[in-house]
Amino acid sequence: MTVQRFIALVILLIPVFIAGYGIKLMRDTLFQILNWPYGSHYFQFLAGIICLVVGVWFVGGFILHRDRKNNKVAPRFQK
Repeated sequence: MTVQRFIALVILLIPVFIAGYGIKLMRDTLFQILNWPYGSHYFQFLAGIICLVVGVWFVGGFILHRDRKNNKVAPRFQK
């Protein structure tokens, strides 16, 4: 049982790192630091926003799914 929980934790940490990378990209754009794969600051900031939204969306969806399964959400969030 503990191996399954460890694997779930590792899978859940991936979107957290993606969101953190998005914050880093947006911060670098603010300080005019251009990273290699991006051609301009505009694309770097856009990639940062996308990474941040995807990471937070995945973690939020996971928490909502878990709470729905345990009946811990408000009635408007029930399926």
